[in-house]
Amino acid sequence: MPRPTGRVLTLLELLQSGGTRTVAELADRLGVDGRTVRRYVDHLVDLDVPVESVRGRYGGYRLGPGHRLPPLMLGDDEALAVLLGLIAGRRAGLTTADSTASETAAAKIQRVLPRHVAHRLDALLDTLDVTDRPGPAPEAPDTDVLLTLADAVRHRRPVAIRYTDREGRRTERTLHAYGIVAHAGRWYVTGHDADRAADRSLRLDRIADARALPGSFEPPADPEPARRLLEGFATAAYRHEVTVRVRATAEEVRAHFPASVATVGTDGEEGWLRLELRAERLDWVPPLLAALDRPFVIERPDELRERVAALADRLAARARAS
Repeated sequence: MPRPTGRVLTLLELLQSGGTRTVAELADRLGVDGRTVRRYVDHLVDLDVPVESVRGRYGGYRLGPGHRLPPLMLGDDEALAVLLGLIAGRRAGLTTADSTASETAAAKIQRVLPRHVAHRLDALLDTLDVTDRPGPAPEAPDTDVLLTLADAVRHRRPVAIRYTDREGRRTERTLHAYGIVAHAGRWYVTGHDADRAADRSLRLDRIADARALPGSFEPPADPEPARRLLEGFATAAYRHEVTVRVRATAEEVRAHFPASVATVGTDGEEGWLRLELRAERLDWVPPLLAALDRPFVIERPDELRERVAALADRLAARARAS
């Protein structure tokens, strides 16, 4: 497609997103000067697109009534896949510096979807959060479960779910969902498990069914779904409980022990921090402590001291051999 034609279509998409756009704004988004914007507007008018000129201090151009696009023939799953790809790409910083293409594509899809589909997808986009941990694209969960949970978050409705935990146990639960999070290749929902009277983060691929219930609930003032998810990972019950005192800054520690792995707090002694984590295995902890390369004291468990000492012996032996 010739570049001028592509820019004319981009101009149309910008106008279709609603409101009045100034000439300066359009010129900046299209990468052209004001005279060229006016020429592109004339092209649209020649194609019977009702572009209106708005005079005054905040004047510019807007799309007049009567212009409609044909319905976009996408099902729930297809529309969900396309929109999530665009939105997640923008939030994760995977798009180019000029985000006009992804913005207008998302606006175009949302605008021409059937109303019942658009309403459910709007709820998901309003409630979706993405952590900054790199990872593969999240595996697609059951569409109806995902959209039902998103609607429950948006309207503060409790939901009944059937959940299978990591031990294979199947339970029915009532969840007050706070938000939906994409993290490291998986989808999660955070919220309050009413049957267990505790906050939980649950994997969506383990939810077999979700059904909205009557009534409503009041979420926390600042639910922060992504933060709750990461803190839940760091404090989950595992085989080993590790506590290490480290003489370092929080930034130095976090470079090797992110929030999803460990909690970091003050120790009482100036310059020292307390690092706490839980793990099923300890073999990955000594290399991270070595890479941190800061003074540390292992408070527990004794097995970790032995593993760190063994790693130090191996490294020293290899250094002498070389």
